[in-house]
Amino acid sequence: MGRIVVISTGGTIASRWQGSGFAADANGGEVMATAPLPEGVSVEIVDLFSVNSPRLTTRHQLTLLRTVHEVLADPGVDGIVVTHGTDTLEESAFLVDLHHDDPRPVVFTGAQLPLGATDGDGPGNLHDALLTAATTRGLGVVIAFDGKVHPARGTVKTQTLAPDAFADPSGARLGNIGFGRVSVLRRTLRSAALPLPAAPETAPRVDMIMHHCDADALLFNAALDAGAQGVVLVATGAGNATPEIAEAVAAAASRGVLVALTTRVQAGPVTEIYTHGGAVDLVAAGAVPTGTLRAGQARIAVLSALLATTDPRERDRVLRHVLGEAAAGIEARPADLARV
Repeated sequence: MGRIVVISTGGTIASRWQGSGFAADANGGEVMATAPLPEGVSVEIVDLFSVNSPRLTTRHQLTLLRTVHEVLADPGVDGIVVTHGTDTLEESAFLVDLHHDDPRPVVFTGAQLPLGATDGDGPGNLHDALLTAATTRGLGVVIAFDGKVHPARGTVKTQTLAPDAFADPSGARLGNIGFGRVSVLRRTLRSAALPLPAAPETAPRVDMIMHHCDADALLFNAALDAGAQGVVLVATGAGNATPEIAEAVAAAASRGVLVALTTRVQAGPVTEIYTHGGAVDLVAAGAVPTGTLRAGQARIAVLSALLATTDPRERDRVLRHVLGEAAAGIEARPADLARV
C-alpha cells in the first residue's frame, strides 16, 4: 500500500524502566520491531530524538516540523508516522498541522504503556498509524490512537492512564480503525497552511496563565516582565476573568504582546457573553478568542503567529487566520471520504 517513513521522537512508546521510573531510551528500530506491519507497507525510520515529551522544547518541535517537510520533499514517500510521547503530542501535532499543505498524511501516535509491556498498546497503535498513513489522503495531520482517528486541531489528551487517551471534547473523531481498514467518517475544512518558519536563535516566549478565584494580574504581569511575547489566558467559563485582568490584557496588547483567550472548561467555545471582566471586556481589551482550542494548542497558535513575522499587526492577523474558519469545525461528508 505504500512507503511510510516513521519519525521516532521518544515518549512512553519508547520507554523502559530506569530503576525509579520509566523514561524514553529506545530508538525507532526497537519500537518498530514490536509492531506488525500492515500488508504491503514498507517502513523507513528516522531517529530524530528520544525524550519524554514533557521535556520537549520549541526547538525540538521546530526540528520535527522541518524534518516532516524534508521527508515529504521525496515524492516517493506515501505518508509519515510520528511516534511521540502523549503528554505534549497534541501540541506537536497541531504545530505540524498548521504548516501542512500536502495531501499525504502525517499520523501521530504513541502509547500509554511502556515498551515491552505484556499488555502494551504501543504495537497496536503503531500498526494502526501505519495503516492510516498508507490508506488515507487529504485529512491533514491526524492522531491515531486506540482504534480511532482524530484531527490534530482540537484533539487533546483526556485520560492520564487509560488506553483511549485522546479526543476532541468539542467535536467528533474523524474515523475508526479496525478489521484491516480505516473508515473515515468526516472531513474538516482547514485554514491555508502557514509557510515553514525560520529557526530562531531564541524561540519567542509564550506563557499560559490560569484564572481562578482570588486571581489577580500578578502572574500575568510577571510573564510580561519575563519577556513573554505571547500569553494564553486560561479563563473560567466561556472565557471570563476580572476587570483587573482585562486592564492587564489591554496594557499587554498596547505593547504588541499577543494575548489569546481560552477556557479551563473541558468543552465548548469561548463566547462573548459577560462583562465586568468577562469575555466581552477581555476581547475588547485585545485578547483573541480561540474558539474550542484549549490551552496547549492555543499556545501553539500564538507561537506560530510570532514565528511568522515580527510586525505586531501582522502577528495579530496571522493568529486570527490560524483560528479562523477551521476553528468552527465545518464538516464535509462526501460519499467516498478518504479511501484510496
